[in-house]
Amino acid sequence: MYGFRFPLLLTSCHMLFSLLALAPFMLRKSLMPLHRETLARQWKGFVAIGLFMALNISLNNSSLVEMTLSLNQIIRASIPVFTCVLAVAIEGKKPSQKEALSLLVLTFGVMIAVWEGTVAGSPRGVALCLAGTVSNALMMTTSGKVLSERVDALRLTFYTAPVSLAALAPAFLASGEASRFANDYAPVHGKEAAVIALATSAVALSYNVVHSLMIQRTSAVTTTVLGEAKIVGLLLLSYVILGEKKAFSVKMTVGCLTAIFGFCLYSHAKLAAATSSSSGGSGSGNGSGSRAEVSASAAGDSSPDDNLKGGGGNGHGPTGADVQLSRLVSEHMARGISGGALSGEEERSPLVKPRHHKKEDDSV
Repeated sequence: MYGFRFPLLLTSCHMLFSLLALAPFMLRKSLMPLHRETLARQWKGFVAIGLFMALNISLNNSSLVEMTLSLNQIIRASIPVFTCVLAVAIEGKKPSQKEALSLLVLTFGVMIAVWEGTVAGSPRGVALCLAGTVSNALMMTTSGKVLSERVDALRLTFYTAPVSLAALAPAFLASGEASRFANDYAPVHGKEAAVIALATSAVALSYNVVHSLMIQRTSAVTTTVLGEAKIVGLLLLSYVILGEKKAFSVKMTVGCLTAIFGFCLYSHAKLAAATSSSSGGSGSGNGSGSRAEVSASAAGDSSPDDNLKGGGGNGHGPTGADVQLSRLVSEHMARGISGGALSGEEERSPLVKPRHHKKEDDSV
């Protein structure tokens, strides 16, 4: 737009805008103890995220000088695979076989969809693009690790913005963008440059916060999968809305369909894992409940003699004394004793009153 071709300058403006926009809220006096505690505990993670973000941007922009955009997009399509591998080491999250397979299918589909037929680039350009791709994956997995430890998305954006800004400064000065912008572009398109910088900075801040929230609520791998789905969605929208039917070849159609299939596989694998986890938790709860019910049933069930008396174990049957007395009588009858005194057990029971026999008269 307006011939604005200063990517490092624009990214630096985004970082500076994020820092200044969040500062009035983040630098409140009530939040200072929280900042001290958080930075003392996780400052290494914030520095790493900021550095990886700066490396991702600068390395990717540098690679575009020495390779075609098609090859760059093909390599960048492998970000979900790199993120998944690094998540095992950094976050300790091991994917299932279905998730790993779906990531490969999705990545392969996106690679086919973005391939424009000509892939040219120097070995140095390919190496720079691969390094930028790995930096992106490292940024994602490190963000997932940090966000899982009581850090919100706003604080993460506020802490990492100055790190990225400082890390981008050397690349920005070395690229010569500063002199080209000040001498050639700004005198002609000064107002347009200000509008572009402010508008895109506001969008970038919103995107970074939402991006961090997505990582926190789902995972780093899932966020990259959604990024791949976004690419396929843009290609489909360009076909439907912009009417770019000529550019949409058979190869691109096959790639989009393959990517959509991979996305569906990944979604199914994640939903199946979530369902299995939730059913496993409820199953253990149901098992405990069943054991408790069995115990309660065993404690409340009445004996056969109780049922004969009309007690059904429903809380309205005979009392405990009646049950014990009935049991003693049943044992007495089972021993086949007819008449005579009760057994010693019955005599010892406080529930059975001893029998008082009248002394027989010996006189005739």
